[in-house]
Amino acid sequence: MASQRSKRRSRKRHNPGTARARPLAPREARPEQAAGRPEGTVGRSGSAGVSEPRPPRRRAGAMGAYGERPPSPFGGLPVAEISILVGAVVLIIGVINHATVALIGGVVICLFGVVEVTTREHFSGYRSHTVLLAAIPAVAAEFVIALTIGTPAIRALLLIPVGVVFAISAYFLRKRFLFARQARIARPQKL
Repeated sequence: MASQRSKRRSRKRHNPGTARARPLAPREARPEQAAGRPEGTVGRSGSAGVSEPRPPRRRAGAMGAYGERPPSPFGGLPVAEISILVGAVVLIIGVINHATVALIGGVVICLFGVVEVTTREHFSGYRSHTVLLAAIPAVAAEFVIALTIGTPAIRALLLIPVGVVFAISAYFLRKRFLFARQARIARPQKL
């Protein structure tokens, strides 16, 4: 005996002998939407009273992106992406050939591309890159300390000045991002 479940048919199946439901007419605009539009205006569907679809506005999350990505200063040329790609290729070549100059060159070339994108996004208020941008002066401080004073016997002592540089940089970068984010939110978004 077949179970009750095997006799049921999916709602998605269509019997060839039955008529299909006719397509629904476009929804009418809500009264609050129609009230905001001047009389006589027509939406994309051609009928008055139907609201015109708009692209969704991006909203700010806790640390997420808000609005549209800021434009590149180089126009349509993807300089940052090319820099990251070239740097990665040079870095891989340096790893394969055990070449120190190629390793350092690859890291520096990648760093230029990453810094360009992150500073543009951070200082325009689009997305926060506080930790990444604060790490750059901290690593530079560590490099300068190691070159001038030398590596201390207790390497943990090197973290103290580096941590101070990181904390100060992060504090000011975060303040600058919040200022830029507020300016971006206050500006009307172009749709």
